[in-house]
Amino acid sequence: MKTFYTLLANNAIAAVVNFTIWFALTFFVFLETESVLANGIIGGIYLVLTASSSIWFGGIVDHTKKRTVMLLSSAFSLLFYAAAAGVFFLSPREAFTYVASIPLWIFVTLLMLGVIAGNLRNIALPTIVTLLVPEDRRDKANGLVGMVAGLSFGTVSVISGLLIAYTGMEGVFAFTILLTLVALAHLLFVRVPEEEVVHLEDKPKKLDLRGTYALVVAIPGLAALILFSTFNNFLGGVFMALLDPYGLSMVSVELWGFILGALSFSFIMGGAAIAKWGLGKNPLRSMLTANVVIWIVCILFTIQPWLWLLILGMFVWMCTMPYIEASEHTVIQRVVPFERQGRVFGFAQSVEQAASPFTAFLIGPLAQFVFIPFMTTGLGAEVLGPWFGIGMARGIALVFTVTGAIGLVVTLLAFMSRPYRLLTKRYQEAPAA
Repeated sequence: MKTFYTLLANNAIAAVVNFTIWFALTFFVFLETESVLANGIIGGIYLVLTASSSIWFGGIVDHTKKRTVMLLSSAFSLLFYAAAAGVFFLSPREAFTYVASIPLWIFVTLLMLGVIAGNLRNIALPTIVTLLVPEDRRDKANGLVGMVAGLSFGTVSVISGLLIAYTGMEGVFAFTILLTLVALAHLLFVRVPEEEVVHLEDKPKKLDLRGTYALVVAIPGLAALILFSTFNNFLGGVFMALLDPYGLSMVSVELWGFILGALSFSFIMGGAAIAKWGLGKNPLRSMLTANVVIWIVCILFTIQPWLWLLILGMFVWMCTMPYIEASEHTVIQRVVPFERQGRVFGFAQSVEQAASPFTAFLIGPLAQFVFIPFMTTGLGAEVLGPWFGIGMARGIALVFTVTGAIGLVVTLLAFMSRPYRLLTKRYQEAPAA
């Protein structure tokens, strides 16, 4: 456990670096170009690179010692960040002020590649939990992982803004490159008890998509778990697309930024609760129960245009989210052989993360041309308007309510499904990895 805590702290340093780059880049590009389109393209680049690289990264994790994986991740991040810094300092400042600039997109791509290289650690971390943490404590360890991620995310949202405001990208590069060097140097002195990499196959393949898919399908209920998480992310794209516009319809951008920063620490509370009390005997039940909670919140937190209702709903939602990821990780750590866990985690991440951006791109036009007119001048304004309210914000609110209702129905059906029963049985009967 001491080695696990040491590696978790090291991973927290790397997470601070990558989150800082991500936030600072989006702030910098928007302030320089004043283009929402540019920020949308950055998000698209990140999501496409993540979805396309995760399966390959999973193969690397399975066929490489975990400490080496973390070293490679930080080394490649450092390489890309240093290259981006070179582009930044060698290019004229006006090259970053318009969207069609070639140096701007070389700069953005290099930074995104550095962040993506950091994702290699995120796939390795749950396998490190399997390697170093006793089976009866893995759920709590997964909660601790979520708590540390929440702490990193919440802290960085403040750090990035201050760095950009007072030092510009120069300060961001100094901060992140220094921390990456610290993480690399620290890892050199950490010994992980993994003497050799064990393979189930005679000639292991680092990608092996066919073998990974066959393994996922062969474990009763596991494919359904990944599909359920993918569906959750599909609905979660609604939050990606509409939460900021809804919040900004009620408060100023400064206050909204402060609310988001403060609420991000509720992720820490959820992770801390799991680290303290675990997930119970059946993590799948905990996962579905958490889904019931978040979809009820989704139904109710915009049902009236009250700021405190929105804040309370977001607080409960963010506190509950760590239970979903920790539960999924705990189940996979139990039912999937350790030698294959990297590829399964990578496969799951690749499939699941592809859903949110698809919904985000879909739901914007749907809200703009269907729900908002429906609640502004359409039938919805006449029938629902007297108690629900009318206007653009109420059209967005109706999207959240409908999304929550769909999510709740699907979750309740999942509780009664055969894959849920099969995977629960497999989890309870599987030997500890």
